[in-house]
Amino acid sequence: MVKAIEKTGIAVVQMANLVPVATSVGANKIVPSISIPYPLGDPATPFEEQWKLRYHRVGVALDALSTEVTEQTVFSVKI
Repeated sequence: MVKAIEKTGIAVVQMANLVPVATSVGANKIVPSISIPYPLGDPATPFEEQWKLRYHRVGVALDALSTEVTEQTVFSVKI
């Protein structure tokens, strides 16, 4: 799906918990997520920690949207 959207000229960032799968299907900009059921958080953690984690990951994805890449790139999510 990512490749089809990019062919229309729309920039796409795939947030994926299975980065090897995202790379194998050809996604150009990949931001690692947390897990399958909770890609942007962990309900076992306090709300403030979840918010901070989500805010950071979405920020990385937005930065990735404006970054020019020439090959597949996995963006770092280290805080």
